[in-house]
Amino acid sequence: MARQHHGSSDALVDELFDTTVVLRSFVESRLRPMGSSVARLRALRMLAREGAPLRMRDLSEMLGVAARTTTTVVDSLEQDGLVERVRHRDDRRAFLITLTEAGRAHYERAEAVDTQALADATDALSAQEREQLRALLGKVREAVTPA
Repeated sequence: MARQHHGSSDALVDELFDTTVVLRSFVESRLRPMGSSVARLRALRMLAREGAPLRMRDLSEMLGVAARTTTTVVDSLEQDGLVERVRHRDDRRAFLITLTEAGRAHYERAEAVDTQALADATDALSAQEREQLRALLGKVREAVTPA
């Protein structure tokens, strides 16, 4: 895949963006044959890790995306029978999103595909290089994280 050249004022930042775009595309290509995507997997992952039904608003916050984006993903997952909306017992206006049995099974398969794809993508790095890269990226995040 050709480099993206995001056009920031810093070549290193461009490399970070380009790497993220290429990695996401790589993982998407692995998930697509099983009817999944990074967005769908992330939503299923949050539901599975939480272990309890979530309000749409809470799921949106956990995913760090707009409510409309979450609604689109959840609609797709619901259409495929992977999640279901159930009325909140204390708030008639609210719905809770919960994994179905098929959703849990799909999540587990997609998680395994994601894990393998990311392992394949980073296989060229030694354990020492992985730790070094994590430390360097941590420094960048610390520099821009509000106190």
